[in-house]
Amino acid sequence: MTYEQKITSEMDFWRFKILQKPSLFSKVTDKVQKKINSYIPDKVHNAITVAIKQMVKAVLFGSTFTTSEPIIDLTLMHREALVKKKIENYKKTGAVEGGITGAGGFLMSLADFPLLLGIKMKMLFDIAAIYGYEVKDYRERLFMLHIFQLAFSSKEESKNVFIKMQDWDNTAHQLPTNIDEFDWLTFQQQYRDYIDLAKLAQMLPFVGAAVGAVANYKLIEKLGKTAMMSYRMRHFNLQYAVISKQETEDKQLPTD
Repeated sequence: MTYEQKITSEMDFWRFKILQKPSLFSKVTDKVQKKINSYIPDKVHNAITVAIKQMVKAVLFGSTFTTSEPIIDLTLMHREALVKKKIENYKKTGAVEGGITGAGGFLMSLADFPLLLGIKMKMLFDIAAIYGYEVKDYRERLFMLHIFQLAFSSKEESKNVFIKMQDWDNTAHQLPTNIDEFDWLTFQQQYRDYIDLAKLAQMLPFVGAAVGAVANYKLIEKLGKTAMMSYRMRHFNLQYAVISKQETEDKQLPTD
């Protein structure tokens, strides 16, 4: 069995989990969170939306990070060995950062939000380059944004994002050319709602450090796995496209 055959079953299970109907618990949780959001003034929602929008725009389209050159001429198995090592390093970094800010109490825990976001985004840049993609390309950075959404959204929203990502190379041409046209309100609500429960206890005295370390570790782990599966999907889609094109060309060849 080849490596690609081995990971196909992992991808099938991942796809099944994303597309399956949400559980009763998931539905109840979503309703509660939406109810809470309805009590929050629009001014607060707008302020949070602007803050997240500016942070992500700075990471994706600014000079916040030095973009890595895409790695070429590697097998998928070799690429993923490098990706897994990279994810482990970022998980440890995130755990340390979460422990430090968690130990600092409420104000330090607030500072954890942009720090953790930056760590996650930098990891996505590195993973994309290892898989051989040019991260200077606007569309590749949008793909990273979709990976982020896929990892940190509700069941329903994750399904919608996944459908857009299934045929990314065609979908990318239909996306807004202006980043300001992106649905930032949904993005910030989904991300904030996802991490609220995991990060709330980080602000509590005595347990904040431990909670912050574990929460960051798990959140980065989830994003890393989602990124791997997303790039695997593109890899197999590209392979399928090449094979289909070759079969079409073979059929068009004149026969003796």
